[in-house]
Amino acid sequence: MKTIKTLLLLSILTIPLLGEAQIYLDKYEYGEGLNFSGEKGYKMRLEGFVQPYMETKKYTGNDDPDIYNRFRMRRLRLQLSGSLPDERWSYRLRFDLSGTSEADLDETENNILLDAYISYDVNDHISVTFGQKSTPTDNRELNINSQTLQLPERSRVTSVFSTIREFGLFVNGTYRISKGGMYLKPALAITNGDGQNVFKKDHGGLKYGGRLDFLPFGLFNKFGQFREADIAREPTPKLVVGVNYSYNDGVSSRRGRNSGSIIYLNDEGEEELPDYIKAGIDFMFKYKGFSVLGEYVKGSAKVSKDITQRVRNDGSVSSSFEIDGQQNVSNYVKNRMMLGEGYNIQAGYVFKNLISVDARYTHLRADNYSFMNNGTFYNRPNYYTIGLSKYLGKNYGAKIQASFTYTDAAEGSNDNNGTPIAGNEWVGRLILTVGF
Repeated sequence: MKTIKTLLLLSILTIPLLGEAQIYLDKYEYGEGLNFSGEKGYKMRLEGFVQPYMETKKYTGNDDPDIYNRFRMRRLRLQLSGSLPDERWSYRLRFDLSGTSEADLDETENNILLDAYISYDVNDHISVTFGQKSTPTDNRELNINSQTLQLPERSRVTSVFSTIREFGLFVNGTYRISKGGMYLKPALAITNGDGQNVFKKDHGGLKYGGRLDFLPFGLFNKFGQFREADIAREPTPKLVVGVNYSYNDGVSSRRGRNSGSIIYLNDEGEEELPDYIKAGIDFMFKYKGFSVLGEYVKGSAKVSKDITQRVRNDGSVSSSFEIDGQQNVSNYVKNRMMLGEGYNIQAGYVFKNLISVDARYTHLRADNYSFMNNGTFYNRPNYYTIGLSKYLGKNYGAKIQASFTYTDAAEGSNDNNGTPIAGNEWVGRLILTVGF
């Protein structure tokens, strides 16, 4: 049924183009997609990329340290976008046929359908979008195209706190506020608050949030605000500083990403869910091949006093909220959510021979009661990464990237098999990107 719905939507969106007498290929730049137009002004763009990936992980400190290897198709993306003749109406469909998630997750989800939305430009400053897309209330790295990442993987701040994509109403603005080229970019979002591809029952209320970006030195070249490494080699300094905030009124997962995975009830057997609040500040700077990205995110929760029962994985109901040997509803609920703070700082330089050297430091600080203390997936406060990339052209069409990460594993951490880690982790990654 999901496949039928997707094909139907694709057919509806391409009807205007199919009705044209002729469709022309306007231009093709390797790595930037195929651009088509119709006789009456319809435009369509088809693009995609593939990313085979390998990872090697080693735990130190054990008597017999194990090495884990993983090979997979990290991403296999196809995107179709277009606009009507007056260019006020536009649309986008994006799929990932690899079935993997955007971040290295502790939760499973349906990841084939990524973007599906229609946008309308109200005027030169405001656009309104309805459908599923990335949300402005996530950290800045989630506004970066996956094909243009500076390192093989996104930071752990992203995997801990981000929602990645949501379904709802989005309003974006762009305002020039000075003759010198200063810009403000406000964004508002009202979404379902349950993450992407929610085909099941809707849980909780809506999620409300927004972002405000300030660009003191003008707009970036070649969409540089949404691409990490400075391939364009900005001739003048470019900076964007942003703040974001969101309030999720009733969340049925750890941070509003996987709807219905964690359910609580009141005395009447009705759903009663905690609220999730997230706030952050971030920036990105680029100049002549040098780039810096910095992010800070804080996640907190409000737990209703009316919660008296919880739904187990098998569907049965329990009134037990025992934690640390005591019955405590609030602490039990918080211990299953992503509560705490984290920051990520990374920098890199792209040489004129298209070799890039990059480095990243990520720090996580969990609340006393938070799923960030989970020994298998998290409970690792510090991540140190160095990376080396070779771009095979003057854009993001093809590249080879390698990185090496050293991770501090706090006391109580364990590997994927449940074996305690007596030391730390070393992770090596290699990824190849080829687009069209």
